[in-house]
Amino acid sequence: MTAAPNSTMADLKIVQNPGLGAYSIWRFGLGYQLSDERPVSFALAFLVLPIVLHRETLQTLITTQKSSGLALFGAKLGKEREKLLAIHDRTLLLRNLSLQSVSLGVGTKLLSIDYADAKLRANDLESKPRRPVVPERIKDIGNGSEKLGLWFSQLTAAQIVSTLQVEF
Repeated sequence: MTAAPNSTMADLKIVQNPGLGAYSIWRFGLGYQLSDERPVSFALAFLVLPIVLHRETLQTLITTQKSSGLALFGAKLGKEREKLLAIHDRTLLLRNLSLQSVSLGVGTKLLSIDYADAKLRANDLESKPRRPVVPERIKDIGNGSEKLGLWFSQLTAAQIVSTLQVEF
């Protein structure tokens, strides 16, 4: 039995929402800033949600060792070329959600934007009363986002888009 279209759309809105997106992009930024605290290019933030909000791609991400890097992640996805190429299509489909997520992240002070340099910074919340508490079912999304940020920080934007076969 298949779910009714309205049920499917409701399920998507539960998972694909700006709150979860803001959290994911914030964790991505924390991972990116881990080694030298430099902010991430605003454009790269649009690649986070298409990767971490897709079950199969997220599974590949979390099962790839941190030390393996983006190249091995891309190679794993590239074994079935359509899985790698689908990231670009999802990036286009989720760009509005990504933008809404960044906007919510800025509004809640998880993120800051340097408009002059088009850079995004994940703000450290250690000095705040407490870090966000997330349900167990989305911990993989946060951990995967942070790992992705770390991998992106080790490469140039050109290497990232080449590895993931995306265009800006």
